[in-house]
Amino acid sequence: MLTSKLLTLVLVVQPGKVLLGMKKRGFGAGKWNGFGGKVQPGETIEDAAKRELHEESGLTVDMLDKIGNIKFEFVGETELMDVHIFRADSYNGEPTESDEMRPQWFDSDKIPFNQMWADDILWFPLMLQKKRFVGYFKFQGHDVILSHTLEEVQEL
Repeated sequence: MLTSKLLTLVLVVQPGKVLLGMKKRGFGAGKWNGFGGKVQPGETIEDAAKRELHEESGLTVDMLDKIGNIKFEFVGETELMDVHIFRADSYNGEPTESDEMRPQWFDSDKIPFNQMWADDILWFPLMLQKKRFVGYFKFQGHDVILSHTLEEVQEL
């Protein structure tokens, strides 16, 4: 029986570009990703997303747009990762490196998918077009997708 771990992911998007962070330690180290992490007890998913974005990039946001929800299964692990994905089109502050992440802007047509999670290339285009989606990805290790579903939805 799989237990579920509630996580957040925030993508900061500006016209023609997206802010990613190079993960410096922990789960996913060495990969470019959005900003996010665990939802703490007593915290809403959106509050957790805002907190993690601030902790990892120095940015604050007034509003987040929930754009996706993806569940990740890793073969051999007992925990399912339930990731709530948000898009931020406006923010306050300047991206600043933290202990965990080194932020960098990428042109929308030069996103470094070869240095990201294997699933990102599949759902990023939906996120960039502001289309909502749900998905399920089953991984072998951290690089091989064994199976997946991904569908566009009207609302989350």
